[in-house]
Amino acid sequence: MVEISSDVIRGYNDTMILYILMREPSYGYNISKEIKRISDGKYAIKETTLYSAFTRMEKNGYIESFVANPDPEGNGKKRTYYRITNHGKEYYSNKCEEWDLTKEVVELFIEDKGE
Repeated sequence: MVEISSDVIRGYNDTMILYILMREPSYGYNISKEIKRISDGKYAIKETTLYSAFTRMEKNGYIESFVANPDPEGNGKKRTYYRITNHGKEYYSNKCEEWDLTKEVVELFIEDKGE
């Protein structure tokens, strides 16, 4: 079975995280779980990769963190949540355009196995 190289996907971890945050604020474990679910188990982001992405994106102003209790009644452990900023939405849009161009160029070098 072929696995996705971390070198190949590294540049798009932010895009995947921001995609999830476009829907609603979320926390690390849930974001990780969503990436695995959406990719149908084909990609599982490592915890260290995820949290270094949070740090980098927060520093760049793409996301912001806040502490909240997941239980509306105030029970349970507080979690650090992340939400996308307007700057993050612009960055996400640019990364999507970059992906379209990247895919177009790389496909020029992929042998069509059907021919």
